[in-house]
Amino acid sequence: MQLRHVRTLLAPQDGIARVACVAWSASSSRFAVCTADQVVLLYDEQGERRDKFSTKPAEAKYGRKSYVVKGMAFSPDSTKIAIGQTDNIVYVYRIGEEWGDKKVICNKFIQTSAVTCLSWPAENVIVFGLAEGKVRLANTKNNKSSTIYGTDSYVVSLTSNVSGKGILSGHADGSIVRFFFDDEGSGESQGKLVTHPCPPYALAWASNSIVAAGCDKKIVAYGKEGNVIKTFDYSRDSSEKEFTVAAASPGGQSVVIGSYDRLRVLNWSPRRSAWEEGKPKEIDHLYTITALAWKRDGSQICAGTLCGGVEQFDFCLRRSIYRNKFAMTYVGPSQVIVKNLSTGTRVVLKSQYGYEIDEVKILGKDRYLVAHTSDTLLLGDISSNKLSEVAWQGSGGNEKFFFGNESVCMIFNAGELTLVEYGSNDILGSVRTEFMNPHLVSVRINERRQRGVEENKRLAYLIDIKTIATVDLVGGYNAGTVSHDSKIDWLELNETGHKLLFRDKKMRLQLYDIGSGTKTSILNYCSYVQWVPGSDVVVAQNRNSLCIWYNIDAPEQVTMFPLKGDIVDLTRNDGKTEVIVSEGVNTVSYTLDEGLIEFGTAVDDGDYHRAVDFLETLEMSTETEAMWKTLSRLTLEARQLRIAERCFAALGNVAKVRFLHEINTIADQAAQEHGGDGTDHYLVRARLAMLDKNYKLAEMIFLEQNATEEAMNMYQEMHMWDECIAVAEAKGHPMLDKLRRDYYQWLLDTQQEEKAGEVQEGQGDCLAAISLYLQAGLPAKAARLAMGRDELLTNEDVINRVSTALIRGELYEQAGDLFEKVGNPRKALECYCKGSAFLKAVELARLAFPTEVVKLEEAWGDHLVQQKQLDAAINHYIEARCSVKAIEAALGARQWKKAIYILDVQDKETAAKYYLKIAQHYAALQEYQVAEELYIKGDHTKDAFDMYTQAGLWEQAHKLSVKCMSEEDVSVLYTAQAQEMEKQGKYKEAARLFITVNEPDLAITMYKKCKMYDEMVSLVAKYHKDLLSDTHLHLGKELEAEGRLQEAEYHYLEAKDWKATVNMYRANDMWGEAYRVAKAHGGANSYKHVAYMWARSLGGLAAVKLLSKFGLLETAIDHAADSGVFEFAFELARLSMKQKMPEIHLKYAMFLEDEGKFEEAEAEFIKAGKPKEAVLMFVHNQNWDAAQRVAEAHDPDSVADVLVGQARLAFEQRDFQKTEAFLLRAQRPELAIKYYKEAGMWSEALRICKEYVPGRLEELQEECSREAAKKGSRGTEGLLEQAREWEQAGEHARAVDCYLKVRDPSNSALMEKCLLKAAELAIKFLDQSQSMEVTRTVAPQLVAMKKYSAAAELYLNLELTREAIDALIEGEEWRKAKRVAQELDPRSEEYVDQRYKEYLKNQGKVDSLVGIDVMAALDMYAEQEQWEKCLEVAAKQNYKVLHKYVALYATHLIREGSWDKALSLYVHHGAPANPQNFNIYKRLFVEMVNAPGMNCAEAYSSWADLRDVLFHLCENLVKSSEANTPAHEEFETLLLISHYYATRSAAQGLKQLDTVAAQLSIALLRHTELLPADKAFYEAGIAAKAVNWENMAFIFLNRFLDISDAIEEGNLDSLDHSDFQNTDIPFEVPLPAQQHVPEEKREEVRDWVLTMSMDQRLEQVLPQDERDTYEASLVAAQTGVRSLPCVLTGYPVLRNKIEFKRAGREANKDTWNKFLMAVKVSQASCGAGRWAAECSTPHADNKTLSCWVEISEPGWF
Repeated sequence: MQLRHVRTLLAPQDGIARVACVAWSASSSRFAVCTADQVVLLYDEQGERRDKFSTKPAEAKYGRKSYVVKGMAFSPDSTKIAIGQTDNIVYVYRIGEEWGDKKVICNKFIQTSAVTCLSWPAENVIVFGLAEGKVRLANTKNNKSSTIYGTDSYVVSLTSNVSGKGILSGHADGSIVRFFFDDEGSGESQGKLVTHPCPPYALAWASNSIVAAGCDKKIVAYGKEGNVIKTFDYSRDSSEKEFTVAAASPGGQSVVIGSYDRLRVLNWSPRRSAWEEGKPKEIDHLYTITALAWKRDGSQICAGTLCGGVEQFDFCLRRSIYRNKFAMTYVGPSQVIVKNLSTGTRVVLKSQYGYEIDEVKILGKDRYLVAHTSDTLLLGDISSNKLSEVAWQGSGGNEKFFFGNESVCMIFNAGELTLVEYGSNDILGSVRTEFMNPHLVSVRINERRQRGVEENKRLAYLIDIKTIATVDLVGGYNAGTVSHDSKIDWLELNETGHKLLFRDKKMRLQLYDIGSGTKTSILNYCSYVQWVPGSDVVVAQNRNSLCIWYNIDAPEQVTMFPLKGDIVDLTRNDGKTEVIVSEGVNTVSYTLDEGLIEFGTAVDDGDYHRAVDFLETLEMSTETEAMWKTLSRLTLEARQLRIAERCFAALGNVAKVRFLHEINTIADQAAQEHGGDGTDHYLVRARLAMLDKNYKLAEMIFLEQNATEEAMNMYQEMHMWDECIAVAEAKGHPMLDKLRRDYYQWLLDTQQEEKAGEVQEGQGDCLAAISLYLQAGLPAKAARLAMGRDELLTNEDVINRVSTALIRGELYEQAGDLFEKVGNPRKALECYCKGSAFLKAVELARLAFPTEVVKLEEAWGDHLVQQKQLDAAINHYIEARCSVKAIEAALGARQWKKAIYILDVQDKETAAKYYLKIAQHYAALQEYQVAEELYIKGDHTKDAFDMYTQAGLWEQAHKLSVKCMSEEDVSVLYTAQAQEMEKQGKYKEAARLFITVNEPDLAITMYKKCKMYDEMVSLVAKYHKDLLSDTHLHLGKELEAEGRLQEAEYHYLEAKDWKATVNMYRANDMWGEAYRVAKAHGGANSYKHVAYMWARSLGGLAAVKLLSKFGLLETAIDHAADSGVFEFAFELARLSMKQKMPEIHLKYAMFLEDEGKFEEAEAEFIKAGKPKEAVLMFVHNQNWDAAQRVAEAHDPDSVADVLVGQARLAFEQRDFQKTEAFLLRAQRPELAIKYYKEAGMWSEALRICKEYVPGRLEELQEECSREAAKKGSRGTEGLLEQAREWEQAGEHARAVDCYLKVRDPSNSALMEKCLLKAAELAIKFLDQSQSMEVTRTVAPQLVAMKKYSAAAELYLNLELTREAIDALIEGEEWRKAKRVAQELDPRSEEYVDQRYKEYLKNQGKVDSLVGIDVMAALDMYAEQEQWEKCLEVAAKQNYKVLHKYVALYATHLIREGSWDKALSLYVHHGAPANPQNFNIYKRLFVEMVNAPGMNCAEAYSSWADLRDVLFHLCENLVKSSEANTPAHEEFETLLLISHYYATRSAAQGLKQLDTVAAQLSIALLRHTELLPADKAFYEAGIAAKAVNWENMAFIFLNRFLDISDAIEEGNLDSLDHSDFQNTDIPFEVPLPAQQHVPEEKREEVRDWVLTMSMDQRLEQVLPQDERDTYEASLVAAQTGVRSLPCVLTGYPVLRNKIEFKRAGREANKDTWNKFLMAVKVSQASCGAGRWAAECSTPHADNKTLSCWVEISEPGWF
């Protein structure tokens, strides 16, 4: 996180003008600055100053200079500002909601001392500190203030936590006090938390800790209970000043601390659980920061300065742009600001738990936010600014989000639907479902408030494709389950969640009432359905009808309108509801009756008076009647009895009106007597229960009031005698017997013989009951009673009377039961047959008359056929062996398969006619295969064939015919059939038949005859692919002849003959079509050629226009000229491009020249302006006169060319004189020279050159010389001879050049002589510069020839001393070089010496170099790895030089892996406190702790050497400038670790000290940030296991395995630290680069850990001591007190201490004594050795030292 300067809000002044305080409003829309003049400036969010006002003194007479503002804060609603002043007062100013509103003081709180700081954490609560040490609270609601707590020290700072429910105050004595208004369940303590070393002027309360700073230049982060988490010490930084102010970000993840010219930033790392320092913001001349304020969204921070300036800084982790629509600003790991770039609206997305937010996505039409953290999911509605954070385990980003509901987000993941309500941090509900379509899930969240219902949240979803579940999300229970018989494809709850509409795949619309659990089908063929928003009105479409249910409680009452289109939408706005219908291209709206909709809304709102008023305005109709009924039911439930009476009156229900009128009268009397509305009176409640036909409830109400008579009267009025008698029996009423008699008599009087019989039966008088039953015409009831009593079965009179009555009443089955009961099976069987009770008849016959069973089965079947139950009759006919009847029944019942099964067992003659019928059925169903089999079984093969032909299945018909007919017959049949179809115009069917019999040519001929070329080509392509191209060509020609050019074009192109198409169009003068085809299908230039031909056919201006249109004019002209059509080319150029005329003339001339028409060509060349071409033409033809004529007349410059041509001819004829004459006439002497050279006539060439081109004479001479040189040794002699000639002639420069050109590698003496001669001549006769140049050329060649002295002498002749020295050095003539330098250039002596040193180095002559340059020699020794010699020589120098090469040697050894030798170096030579050596010492330590095999007694000497080196190093550090630096502290730690290792190795050699060795291995775990963690835990675990400390061994080895796995994975993120909580074993350790424990050892550990994990006795807890702390931890978990480690075990020393002279060194007395005893025993047993020697060394305090204390190191203790 970094600060970036945005703008300067207030420019600083030249002097001190301290900004007292700054503050941001909670809405982030206002920013306030209080200046040194006590004036408050107000800025908007963009940094523009919009307003200001002056603060007021407590007493106006003292003026504005009498006080200073010390604190300022906005109210949570951003409309007020609180100002704390030093004149003992706090003012609250109302600044209004708009800029420019009047500023008035609305509260003031007078105090007893100066206000020093102020905060406004919550609504109506202002907290401020006073100079007298009190922290007080001011309540703006009651205008009173009170003391929260008091101290004796000045309050210097005040801050609140992130939630505003806790405050911190800092005081001048350094104390920091905490107070909670609400600790939010954290359990944190209140009161004095910690004492800071200095007054904490800079105090901030972050989310995880408290940050304090002050004048000591230290920033300290404290934990929640005051423990120090981390300290940032800048006291050594001379540029840092005291810290003056601090502010925590709104999210609590960052803290900014201000000082002088600098803002420091601390960021909380959730991953590391630690504060990290960000890059500080340094601004020169900013001066002291006096005030800081964060913007509430955390994106910016403003700083006020001592000089009156206010600077605005941007603060964020990173920024990104999402889809070019939204800007994402990550102001912290757990907070993101999302800004809509188009509207400017912002949403602050923040993790309430401080988790780091991953990528933020914006979904759902750019309205909804989705973000993940490690453990939560963040969702938000941007438009309503409702944000949610719910617990969410990562699922790899596989969730699917649906945002169709504005109140809730639906999340589908792994078969689970989760609902999250926007604005709530809890999951609303979660269910299992596999259906992710939003149309199959409906959620309603408080969409329409109902009377008496606070929360109404319902969900409907599919359990499976046919089952709907409804869930009450408030109560979390299943409200109902709906099972359906078909697949459901749409569902939706109404807004109150009490009714559910759903539609199935068969387009049936169903209504389900969740309260009653009833399901009703309300519409078929439903293509659209929707609830009208804000009501329970339903709109649906049924084919061409618009269906409206204004009262869904009466689904049978539906209003319908005809439609012409489809419903596409439903809208309800501004009191108007419209159904939008699409009628083709038009859209029509149908307006619904808003009044009827309003009725439903009034009912839902419980406003029944409004509903009545509305209904009274309507005419009575079916819809209105349904609404009156609904209102009557609802008013009765709500006890609105007057309205209910009015409703029933409207419905014409006089009885209920009268009854309700009576109830209202009773209620009025009760209200007058007892008050209220009277509806609670028991008579009212009872009568309402009666009205609801709930007589039991009415009875209960009466009996509760002891109104037994009223209850009995109620039942008597309702003629409910049984209930009346039951009440009388229950209450022991004296009139009970009379009631019974009256009841019986009443039954007889009212001719209720049945009921009377039941009464008699109940009283045990069965004969009387039977008589009454028979009298009532209920013989079946009488028979039941008779059969139930054995005594009645023996009474023949009763049986006869009953049976006669049964037969008379045609109750034959009951009569049969009675006869069977009395043992008369024959009569029983007759009765059963008469009564068609064949089941009982068959069962009886099987027992009594077995021979009649078959007959009965047939009769049963006949009966079932009469009853049209053909299905049931089949089996009975089968049982009766009536196969024909069974088949006919099966056919009648359309049980075709069953009929087939029966037919399969019949004879062929019987079955034939039935097979035909069944086959016709299957043919009608298009199950042709089954039908074919049946036709064949019934010998109706021709019918099967006709079936296939009628269905157009010729292939199947062919297969069938092949089975039944010969191939020829089939072919003839099909061909005839095809020809017949051809006559009928059924060409496709005919072709199919032709093809079926392998006659595709007939089909092709047919198509050709019918001119159905496409079908014809299709068949040719399929059956004669090789003829396809020819066919296309043939068709193309035919179509072309017929004038069907477009079709012909298609076929030509299909034949890939585009040229034929072009020619066709050309022949028909359709040049446009020809051009189109050529351009589309021809080559790159084809269309150009067509355009050219088209233009030629047009000619004149038309051709020009055409070619210009196509952009081919110039191309056409060129083509015409190139093709020899010059007339057309001249015509085009003349009309349009006259500039092309010369070019055409030129081409025409060249054409004529090729044709041999030279005279005409000459004229055209001249017209083209190219006379020279004419001249060249004549020259080429050696017509010199004509050439001369044309040249002289038209191109004088070409005359010379004519002469040159004649000269060339003369030269070829070897007539050199004529050649020379022609060339000289043409003024071309250079050509004459060239010809003479080619002829080898150098003398003539030199002559011409000397006379006519003297400037080239020298060059020609050079060329002549080179020619001579090419002739071998004769050439060298020639050069020498020529050089001598030049020398004699006084041409010394030429002579020098000749001498230098001499090259004869075989004769070095000659070469040397020539070079010296050239140099001699140059020095004697040439000027200084030339002689210098010659010398610089000659001398290097002499050096190359190893003539060093000669070269040096030449250089000296020209006073080139340095070059002479270099020549001598090159020849290794050092003495001569030294002498030359001494005598001629003393300044070069050093140069000679330096070159000599380099020579010695290069030659490896180091011993000689020592006497000249020791350091260089040492470097060479080092380079040659002669380290012993190097150190020997270095030791003779000084200490610093020695240790430079010791360090180099040590570095070399470490690189080669010989760290032990490197360690020996420092043991021998000492360890100086040089900072440049620190890395070597650290590397030695790292190499040793990582080395294998060091955990044993034999490694003691190595560990002791390392300890000694580090001990000497630390002693040297104490004496150096590095004392007490972090490096010093680090080496002290390394020394302590090496001491533990050395002591452990010593202890491992003695059995008595095995526990000491184990304790040391365990103590080393607190240093795993410096040691390889896997190795440390392995050694600790193995050591603990060796001494049977199994609990610790299990924990340590388990940790070792976790780290080992992490090494394989490459990160430590998955480590569980729970076992090491409240210990000093670090959690954050470096991940080892490699495994330090072999694989086999790891497997052994893994097996042991697995075995121990099964042991129930094992406790996975580290052992604790009396501190309730892990026994090896130095820091007490409860108190934070740190104990000193024992020098022998590393464990904390808690008691029985032995203190040593050196501070901070202690030992446990028992361990010390044990160790001494072991030392003595070892001396007696092992004799000598280093360890024993060390063990016997006396200490300064006369105590025997331990095994690791040597004579040279008594200062450790």
